[in-house]
Amino acid sequence: MIPVHNRSVLYKVFIPNYISRVKVQLLDCNTRNRSAESCPVVLKIRSRAPPVHNSSALDCREWSPCELETTVPSWEHWYYILVERYLSTADVYFRIGVQVTDCSKPSASKGSGSSAMNMPQSFGSATGFSLSDTLPAAVLPSLSRNGSERQPGTSGIVPAPEESVIYLAPTADANKCWPVRPTLRNELDTFSVHFYIFFGPNISVPPDRAAVFAINLMPVLDSGGVLNMELKLNVSSVKGENVTVFGCLNHGMPLLLPDNSSAKCEAESVAGFLLTVNTTSNVTKLRIPYPQTGTWYLSLRSLCATEQGFEVCSNVTAEVYLRSYLTPCINDCGTYGQCKLLRTNNYLYAACECKAGWDGWGCTDNTQAYSYGFQLLSTLLLCLSNLMFVPPVAIAVRSHYLLEASVYIFTMFFSTFYHACDQPGIVVFCIMEYDVLQFCDFLGSLMSVWVTVIAMARLKSIIKQVLYLLGAMSLSMALQLDRHGLWNLLGPSLFALGIMAIAWTVRTIRRRRCYPPTWKRWVFFLFPGTMIATSAVALYAFVETEENYFYIHSIWHMLIAGSVGFLLPPRAKPDAKVTPMKGRRRGCGYQLCVNEHEEMGLVDPAIISINSICTS
Repeated sequence: MIPVHNRSVLYKVFIPNYISRVKVQLLDCNTRNRSAESCPVVLKIRSRAPPVHNSSALDCREWSPCELETTVPSWEHWYYILVERYLSTADVYFRIGVQVTDCSKPSASKGSGSSAMNMPQSFGSATGFSLSDTLPAAVLPSLSRNGSERQPGTSGIVPAPEESVIYLAPTADANKCWPVRPTLRNELDTFSVHFYIFFGPNISVPPDRAAVFAINLMPVLDSGGVLNMELKLNVSSVKGENVTVFGCLNHGMPLLLPDNSSAKCEAESVAGFLLTVNTTSNVTKLRIPYPQTGTWYLSLRSLCATEQGFEVCSNVTAEVYLRSYLTPCINDCGTYGQCKLLRTNNYLYAACECKAGWDGWGCTDNTQAYSYGFQLLSTLLLCLSNLMFVPPVAIAVRSHYLLEASVYIFTMFFSTFYHACDQPGIVVFCIMEYDVLQFCDFLGSLMSVWVTVIAMARLKSIIKQVLYLLGAMSLSMALQLDRHGLWNLLGPSLFALGIMAIAWTVRTIRRRRCYPPTWKRWVFFLFPGTMIATSAVALYAFVETEENYFYIHSIWHMLIAGSVGFLLPPRAKPDAKVTPMKGRRRGCGYQLCVNEHEEMGLVDPAIISINSICTS
């Protein structure tokens, strides 16, 4: 009943899986005076939320009986039914029920999936009644939204909640049901899953009914990848007929294509993805990035093309090859991209990192892509800029800094081939694995700075060798922790500069004069080298971006190599000059006799005769 002071009454019913049709029926509508010839109400229905102005509606004044049907219901959702009255001065009485067509397996109990949802404890032991022969099962009597009413056929007062729940009346109609074939899941890796069809992958699509397949995507595990669907028609199976196989992929419930010419994968407010194959175009592919988890249904239907449109084929069974799988990225991001696993707020997903100006889900959008000439120019610029290390190598060899020269050669070699392998486009050349080249390039760059500053400190040979070894091991550890950290460059540089400052300060105090002693060394070598190195670090830290990487990083190469040529100290002079032998007068001076056996500690000098070695 809808009392006078109320405008409408709202019900809800839970629709389980494998339901092909939902029909709401309103019977025995009358007012208090029972003089009305029509039912002055409007029947509305909507899934997931209460009906609105554009929901499916039926004016019960024009229809008797008043029945509202939904042929493609949403599974595992609540359906809300609104009975709204027109302006009237009397109470409106009616009976309402819901009939569903259950297409579950014959062994399953009809309506068992919805019994628990549609019978809450708040309704107690309320009994139902049969509406008509078309609704054989019992339904819950209608309840007002803002009051309680004694219902016909019940023994007491049933409390009226905000939303009333209706029992389902399940029936089975074999002519309108379809078998849903499951798929076998095979997990290969993260976001890499293949779905196999039993007795597949070739599928026979009969002309009189649809072939439906279910693909289950697990929560969290499958939502971060790409769902791929491929269809291929076996042209020889259609026997020369103009057959078109339509596929409709939808989440949550299957969408069946109608038998007429309107081949659309949509129904009311639900729309899916349409796939089409025919004798002209027998292959089609569909990719859905980040698919919604749950069950996806693929419905295949074969129709024959005529002059009026599409119609049901006569005795032609089409054979289709179906492939369904889940991948991390689309086509592995192609030539101009790299597929990466990312994590955001504990959510794991895969995405393409595009390079060389390419864009899109699979790095296939070339609207802003770099040309081949620009890629070649950037590669040559990054590689040939390392030739600036040739002068520092020559200076180091001439000054007898052989260990430093070997470090510069190492840096020049691996920096050249690392940048040849690091290019984003097709101008790529790799002599070994990318990770190895990157590590060696970064290590060589940091070691070049380290050995140059330590050489400038002019420490003792043993101390310098220890610092070189400790620096190599420490820098290797730091690069394994974070290769792109700014402090990986500034930290060793500042530490080496501190050692050099201490060494220069101690030498200045001992000699009581500034070190280095000559002003020419400060003006023509140290000052220019320091300014060049500072400019290089500033460009690397604050100016270099992904857009200007090609030329800014090339400038970085040239500045670092140039600063090494200025900062590397000259060849160290010996502490004392030795007078040549030919300039000495013979016969003058003294002789130092050393017992060879006694010096080696082999014999007692008191026993063995002395065999002396005399040197002037």
